[in-house]
Amino acid sequence: MKKLIYILVVVVLIGAVAYTLNKNKKEMTEKAAVAEIKSEAIPVTLTEVQSAKLDKSFTAQGNFRPVQSLTLYSETAGQIQRVLKRKGDKVRAGELLVQVEDNTMSANLATAQANYQKAQKDLERMKNLAAGDAITKRQLEEAQINVASTRAQLVAARQNQGNTRVTAPISGEINEMYIEVGSFLTPGNTKMYDIVNVDRLKLNVKVSEAEVLLISRGQKVKVTANAGGAQEYEGTVTAIGAAADPTLKFDVEVEVKNAANNNLRAGMYGTAFFQVADQRDALLLARESIVGSIQDPSVYVVKDNKAYLRKVKVGVVTQDQVEILDGIQPGEKVVQSGQINLREGIQVTTLK
Repeated sequence: MKKLIYILVVVVLIGAVAYTLNKNKKEMTEKAAVAEIKSEAIPVTLTEVQSAKLDKSFTAQGNFRPVQSLTLYSETAGQIQRVLKRKGDKVRAGELLVQVEDNTMSANLATAQANYQKAQKDLERMKNLAAGDAITKRQLEEAQINVASTRAQLVAARQNQGNTRVTAPISGEINEMYIEVGSFLTPGNTKMYDIVNVDRLKLNVKVSEAEVLLISRGQKVKVTANAGGAQEYEGTVTAIGAAADPTLKFDVEVEVKNAANNNLRAGMYGTAFFQVADQRDALLLARESIVGSIQDPSVYVVKDNKAYLRKVKVGVVTQDQVEILDGIQPGEKVVQSGQINLREGIQVTTLK
């Protein structure tokens, strides 16, 4: 009998423990669900686009390119005897860069000179003989043809001999060299130098269809290099694209005179500022509202206390504001802060 009572007590205790655990679990689940419901409403601050007057002046960015650059190839055959200019050296147009072995070319030039002189003397004799009808007209013509032929051979020999002295075709800086003393040159095939002139550079930028109408050739432009601090350079618009690219942008070329120390380099990223003495209406939004990059911008628009991601098109960008060209209408609520926790369609609450 005692054993039965003991078993009953144990069963009752186990049941009580199981009931208590189950009740606690249910309460914890309900509390977690309530907390989750509350946490879905993300606190954010809101803003709207503001109408304002903006200067029509604008900026455009691009890369600097040299006004002059070329790859120099050999024009003669032979072995290099001397290399006078190397990578990094500055050169002037016409300055000697390389001396090629010229023994053969000098011999050919001497032979051509001698042949031409002989042909001239032969022609003089033929003219004297022709005056006395001692030769035929055909013989005189052959002597004249021989003079013209040997003159052409002499010109070619002089050019070939001159090509053994390789000179710089433009002024600039040697950006790369491909030859050394002892290298054997093949006409038209051996690459020798890359020469770049950075005394003047071109900044190639792209502008919108509205902006291109505000630009004219010869217009003065302020230019800065992103890596060059606050130093400004004066640029001149030298070319404007006649047709837009697939993104409806127009190419604009701005020529810039480099500083005395040539601190601007080809390939650097630069910004051109186009000054326009006029104003226009614009919609401005706090820059911190932008989600993603300025190149691919989006914002969260709030409707019925829910956030929805929307692509926008931006124009002028300042330190704390961006111009909205498309994607947001006046009066729409936009998330200014708190975007980090947002996702499409999530519930939000507004912080005052």
